[in-house]
Amino acid sequence: MAFAIKFWGVRGSIAVPSSKHIRYGGNTSCVQVFVGDRQFILDAGTGIRNLGREVLKTGTRRVDLLLSHTHWDHITGFPFFVPAYKRDWTVRILAGHLYPHSSIKDVLSTQMDHPMFPVPLEAMRSDLVIEDFQSGDSFQLYDDVKVRTGPLNHPNRAVGYRIEHAGKSVCYVTDTEHVPGQLDQNILALVEGADVVMYDSTYTEEEFPSKIGWGHSTWNEGVKLCREAGVKKFILFHHEPDHDDAFMDKLEAEAKAAWDVCTAAREGMVVEI
Repeated sequence: MAFAIKFWGVRGSIAVPSSKHIRYGGNTSCVQVFVGDRQFILDAGTGIRNLGREVLKTGTRRVDLLLSHTHWDHITGFPFFVPAYKRDWTVRILAGHLYPHSSIKDVLSTQMDHPMFPVPLEAMRSDLVIEDFQSGDSFQLYDDVKVRTGPLNHPNRAVGYRIEHAGKSVCYVTDTEHVPGQLDQNILALVEGADVVMYDSTYTEEEFPSKIGWGHSTWNEGVKLCREAGVKKFILFHHEPDHDDAFMDKLEAEAKAAWDVCTAAREGMVVEI
């Protein structure tokens, strides 16, 4: 897979280990991005535990973890990411929603401090590189991999990512709330012409009015943005915990009927860019 993504956690807010959440999955946000023999991870929800166990079986010894923000559902799996405890691994962690008021190292360290967790961050024996950037920055992860970022409308701030390689691009736009009747210009600029966009589709249009201020959006708004931006494939992401498999089947069918390039993210799903 020269350039592809694999979903390890597609749920928002809280994990739902339930018999009614099998087809789409119950783990919270975590997406693996393959670029040649390099591997990147978007967010560290509960899905990162299984990802970590799987990646140990490969020949790689380095991963880059890009965090959209540090609400629980996006970092709660991090202490269970086994490669970070391996001395022969390099784990680079980047976040852009905290600078300059705080740092991602402080947040992750606090998460793993007493009385919240028994194993401290210092127990991670990998070459752990933890860096902050400012939302809106662009940078090269490698010579042939460029990352663009942009601010999202979410409580305590969040960052969207665009990963570019060999003339193709994938965007991760989760945890953002739209303003009805206004297309988010920051998101439009970030996703313009992208091959694949993962977008916060937590609520239905009927649910959204009672959730204003909670920091999430709808697939309907995502479709508006992506159509305007000329996106090629739209993926519904960050599913509401109460939206079980039967509900998600109906939701995906509605989205496909509105725009045939839509699909709902499922754990284990692989999309080649």
